[in-house]
Amino acid sequence: MPFLPALPSELAAAGLAPGELDAIFVAGDAYVDHVSFGVALLGRLLESEGYKVGIIARPDPDDVAAFRLLGKPRLCFLVSSGALDSMVSSYTANRKSRSEDEYAPRGDPSLCLRGDGTIGPGTAGRRQARPDRAVIAYTAKCREAYKGVPVVIGGVEASLRALAHYDYWSDKVRRSILLDSKADILVHGMGELALLEIMRRLGDAKSGARAAQLRGIPGTAWASSRDPELAAGAFVALPSYEELSGSDEASKRSFLEATRLRYANADHHYAKALVQRSEARFAVLEPAARPLTREELDRVHELPYERAWHPMYDANGGVPALSEVKFSLVSNRGCFGGCSFCSLTLHQGRAIASRSRESLLREAATLTRLPDFKGYIHDLGGPTADFRASACAKTDERGACPDRLCLSPEGCPSLRVDHSDYLGILRALRALSGVKKVFVRSGLRFDYLMLEGDESFFRELVEHHVSGQLKVAPEHASDSVLRLMGKPERSIYEAFSKRYAELNRELGLKQYLVPYFISAHPGAGLPEAIELAQCLRDSGFAPDQVQDFYPTPGTLSTAMYWTGLDPATGEAVHVARGERERAMQRALLQYKKPGNRVLVREALIAADRRDLIGDGPRCLIRS
Repeated sequence: MPFLPALPSELAAAGLAPGELDAIFVAGDAYVDHVSFGVALLGRLLESEGYKVGIIARPDPDDVAAFRLLGKPRLCFLVSSGALDSMVSSYTANRKSRSEDEYAPRGDPSLCLRGDGTIGPGTAGRRQARPDRAVIAYTAKCREAYKGVPVVIGGVEASLRALAHYDYWSDKVRRSILLDSKADILVHGMGELALLEIMRRLGDAKSGARAAQLRGIPGTAWASSRDPELAAGAFVALPSYEELSGSDEASKRSFLEATRLRYANADHHYAKALVQRSEARFAVLEPAARPLTREELDRVHELPYERAWHPMYDANGGVPALSEVKFSLVSNRGCFGGCSFCSLTLHQGRAIASRSRESLLREAATLTRLPDFKGYIHDLGGPTADFRASACAKTDERGACPDRLCLSPEGCPSLRVDHSDYLGILRALRALSGVKKVFVRSGLRFDYLMLEGDESFFRELVEHHVSGQLKVAPEHASDSVLRLMGKPERSIYEAFSKRYAELNRELGLKQYLVPYFISAHPGAGLPEAIELAQCLRDSGFAPDQVQDFYPTPGTLSTAMYWTGLDPATGEAVHVARGERERAMQRALLQYKKPGNRVLVREALIAADRRDLIGDGPRCLIRS
């Protein structure tokens, strides 16, 4: 199948004239026609339903001509920042501008689609061609390009900013992105079902009746200039923007309550609509759309993708993000892990949707026929690789209980732990002609694995599916911090690490465990960072990279960062806000690096841990 039209010349090749497209996607990422890229997935889905769809990928935000390249869409513009929130994409956790963007041509963040249809730096010469708060910026440009065309916003940036949210980069609470962008409707979560219904209603709507006809769609949010009339008991009124946007204690407790209510209404089976007033306007967040059925998920993954970046990027060396997913298989959606710092609970939900074995085998067979396939399937996974079914029999397909976590601080007694389906798929893929190895690289939950009495999966994972290093995410070593993170206790990771080493010895393999850690998460002060450094010392592991805690919009951890309060108890938690303390915590995790010696010494003295400075075997640095 040809690529979806992304340039005027491709409209002509498809027998279309500018203005004949039903919908045009405007996105902050370069166009890669692969199922792992949301715009490609949704574009192919709309195409399969008979809609004429185009893509304006990574347009020059300062040139309205770039937004007019494909003409005026008949029904709507569909706007997204891309795979990431635009601020996360453009800035580090220390608010420094990133020098690379894997979703840009050649990984160069300054490159964009210009108004003449070529790829290069934009007219304003921005270092980051993806604008800050891209959804707002792109929506304004779509309005400028063609007045009166409905604008639908979606993706991660829209989902997590759908209600009032803390914005780390401006260090304040912002209104709903729906109100700030003045879009016609917002799609939150995985957008297939909501988008199809929006397109149907826009196609049926008479001119001037569109706004009212777009209300009541699961998985969307809409705005009203008057108090919306919703059925009693069908909605929850959140604290207003005015009540929660201040920096005083009362405002922060209101912010925490709004966050708690959003999480309590995140899963589609339990959710009620959420209503939030902001001055004279109201944002209404409809309950999440239901997860796709197995048949529906199989279908969207087997649409006719080119599995390549658009040829307009060939001269720029392509799009780096494709290399991570080109020879990987997505097995599932959703996650009942419940990590406090993760956006999955709000964006994909805790109900698990998984693909059939037959669909995965068909896609794997397609991979083996690609000219550059070398016999290695890089990953079989998803948000959490080994989640193939719902958390427990009590909730069945509904996901997880709304009032507790499935895995933290320990596994729920009702948790259903079974790797047999996942293992069966791995075995079938290993047996496929042309496949040499199948690796598991994405989001393996070691705590879930350790709860299973049958060790068959663990043993075969080590024997067949590790590419020299297995990456896992214990995140910290302090149990008090792990509780706030929604992670299991340290002892569970230590038991997993010990058994992993034993299995490698039994199988005669030399494979390593690579744990990921987060520094300066709320609740972590210098004593907790020192505890983690001592754990690393005792294990002999020296991390090459450390992730600083990043307060991304919407998450529980971000609410802790902004309020300084534990959402579960309302009690105060330590928050490392200053750059100096954040730098000291990061340095402690890499205390062996000579360049960190001054910071580590300063941290140990500040925490009154001079006993760790000296020549003894348990000291972190020499005196």
